[in-house]
Amino acid sequence: MKAEKGITLISVTIYIIVMLIIVSVISVITSYFYKNVDINSANENLNKQYTKFNSYFVQEVNKKGNKLLEIGETENSSGNGIQRYIIFLNGNQYTYISENKGIYMNKIKIAENITDCTFTSRENNGKTTITVTIEGEGFKKETSYTLVD
Repeated sequence: MKAEKGITLISVTIYIIVMLIIVSVISVITSYFYKNVDINSANENLNKQYTKFNSYFVQEVNKKGNKLLEIGETENSSGNGIQRYIIFLNGNQYTYISENKGIYMNKIKIAENITDCTFTSRENNGKTTITVTIEGEGFKKETSYTLVD
């Protein structure tokens, strides 16, 4: 018998199958990685929107002598959504409009991509506490603020 040198058809087939398995595993891992990057990016954006809203709202509740006038909810003029609002003594109004998925301070949009926002208040030892719940895709924050006298 002669010594055969080189590769056989069976070994080439095995190499190709192994390479296909390796490439498919790498592509699955890569797709999971990029999907998680997109999820983290969306959460980061919602955190930015919450932080922006929070900075405005904290200034509002920390104004000396500012009082809560009204908290309410109305239907949008177009009839396909709701508006939730909170009005302070100094005239500033914060409004969540479900149709636009945004929170406005007076007429300025300060947060976007918000799927739900609620304002509630309660009296606690003579102080007014306002609770704001903000929701986004896979995101929910509930924060309580106490008005400064």
